[in-house]
Amino acid sequence: MRTSFDEIRNEKDLIILDGAMATELEKKGLDLNDELWSAKVLESHPQAISEVHYDYFKNGADAGTSASYQASIAGFLKKGYSEREAKDFIARSMELLLETRSRWWEEEGRANGRCLPLAVGSIGPYGAYLADGSEYTGNYQISEKELEAFHKDRMELLKEAGAELFALETFPCLYEAVVCARIMEQLNADYYISFSFKNSNQINGGDTIESCVKALGGLKHLKAIGVNCTQPHLVTEIIKTYKSYTSLPIVAYPNSGETYDACCKTWHGAKEPGLYGQWAAKWYEAGAGLIGGCCRTTPEDIHEIFTWYQKKR
Repeated sequence: MRTSFDEIRNEKDLIILDGAMATELEKKGLDLNDELWSAKVLESHPQAISEVHYDYFKNGADAGTSASYQASIAGFLKKGYSEREAKDFIARSMELLLETRSRWWEEEGRANGRCLPLAVGSIGPYGAYLADGSEYTGNYQISEKELEAFHKDRMELLKEAGAELFALETFPCLYEAVVCARIMEQLNADYYISFSFKNSNQINGGDTIESCVKALGGLKHLKAIGVNCTQPHLVTEIIKTYKSYTSLPIVAYPNSGETYDACCKTWHGAKEPGLYGQWAAKWYEAGAGLIGGCCRTTPEDIHEIFTWYQKKR
């Protein structure tokens, strides 16, 4: 079984993404206060990852995202694993997703008339590997050659394991996005790029939406561009600005509204008011073609999007 971004887009004008992985794993009692974050669970509790994937499919997700955001060969080596083990863990993140998708499809999806969900390979920024908060600033010093080497191996592993689309997500700086887009084009792999934002027009590294769109324009395999891991109240304006510069579908999956303290690795505050489905309706009206959730969002939030979209259709 395989599907593609274009197949689902031809079937419906909104692709519903999944939500947070780490939030759900923590609800299951797993401690993710680790440099590998949710990637550590690939060894210790892979079944828990499968359960989270299943919950998101069950609640309306048209795409599942592998637990590989913070999984890298360098990261696993740093924790004492061998290179072979590191590669196996990264591939396993996609295998778990595909296995869960097949099981859900046979048990529920096909009979309920749902589309076969996309298997999306998650690629987080280099700063996620550093685990020092720099994934939200882009303030890390690394050469283009080193950056390419860091990302390329895990991209190749996920593609070989069956990724149908890649999410280059939470990128704080345009420089890294351009390097990774080049690798994707070389691999002939479909992907989207989503940036984290500090305001309604600038990504966390300071680049504007206009400069991001211009730098990434005309790429054959770039299927969408957008925003994630950002405060929900900023997203509508971000989508509208994107739409003024590109005809690509816009992807939007912000946080719940809580604030992350990178030093203490803790969340503070509360969700922004309003049901997540109501936020999604605003983002859709603004022009988003892919909507889901990032940090602290849940299967229930995704189900709100699904319920709203079913009524709209």
